[in-house]
Amino acid sequence: MPPGYSPPVRAAITIETFRPGPGGVEGVAWQLARELGRRGLDITVLCREAAPEAPPGVRVRALGGPAFWQPLRVLEFSRRAARASRAGGFDVVQTFSRTRHQDVYRAGGGSHAAYLESTVPWPRLRGWLSPRHRVLLAIEEAVFRDARQTLLCNSELVANDLASRYAIPPGRLAVIYNGVDLERFHPRERERSGARLRGELGLAGPVALFVGSGFARKGLDRAIAGLAAAGAIKADLVVAGAGDPGAFHRQAEALGVAARVHFLGTRGDVAALYAAADLLVLPTRYDPFANVCLEAMAAGLPVATTPRNGAAELVVPGANGFICAEDFSPAFRALENPAQLRDLGRAARVAAERFGWPEHADAVLALWQKVRPRA
Repeated sequence: MPPGYSPPVRAAITIETFRPGPGGVEGVAWQLARELGRRGLDITVLCREAAPEAPPGVRVRALGGPAFWQPLRVLEFSRRAARASRAGGFDVVQTFSRTRHQDVYRAGGGSHAAYLESTVPWPRLRGWLSPRHRVLLAIEEAVFRDARQTLLCNSELVANDLASRYAIPPGRLAVIYNGVDLERFHPRERERSGARLRGELGLAGPVALFVGSGFARKGLDRAIAGLAAAGAIKADLVVAGAGDPGAFHRQAEALGVAARVHFLGTRGDVAALYAAADLLVLPTRYDPFANVCLEAMAAGLPVATTPRNGAAELVVPGANGFICAEDFSPAFRALENPAQLRDLGRAARVAAERFGWPEHADAVLALWQKVRPRA
């Protein structure tokens, strides 16, 4: 806990679904609540639905509501969360979902407008025609225009986008990077699960790893093109995540690297995948903060990603990873130099050690103190 900090008497976290997860917003909310519960703070989670068991010391109140048709689901949860927050008399309320009324709005997914611009053609028309997009854009617009709310961003990329897009003054913006489990993701796993998994997958040479769902937005085509452009290096690209691999398999065939691109589908052993790899490659077109990058760094992997990923703010090119705009062949060529990769991986682990969950909770508590100091 930060020196001299006096925590709020009662705090609430709102999120539609409260359950542990490997990453994403649900994983962040669960880890934060668990860390605060360990410290004996008075934390209540307001949610639509929850896992059967909550973290020790954390109260969970399931508010119910429709689970179908996202526009209705989002609007109703926003209404119920606001009512429960007012009735609870909390000193500070932080949301992880798109809700209208709170003290701290965590813009972990960036702005929905930026997401639309990066993922769909004709984003303005699509946003206007789709009820789902209209609801999400309307809630965000109201929150971003509400001067009483502090906007918690997980990267400078998000903070800068919100500031320019909605003319938000710096005083309303705070940047706190996501946290990572430094024990689950650790370099020692290379000699444990990593060696075993490499044997199971038949990987003998250097391995680049791509982890992400939504292959087009995550830039899998750039990764495959980078592998091909790197030349005759004896490296494999392992792809894990949900998505249709058809078009990307055809791309790999056309570029002559299909035998070296392995599609594993969705995996539950991502820590073992990091341990089996030598480099994480994520050529994303837009990511407010890709958790896989911080996880890989904690596991001792150098990271290659784009400036359009908020996690790139933790990458120092040539020191613990690579930042590439579109051409990722230089990162793949680095696989020819194991000693360099080991040095980069050690530096990546050191960088990640600043972002454990206790440090993340410290930063959130300091923000809560600023937003709603205890009397």
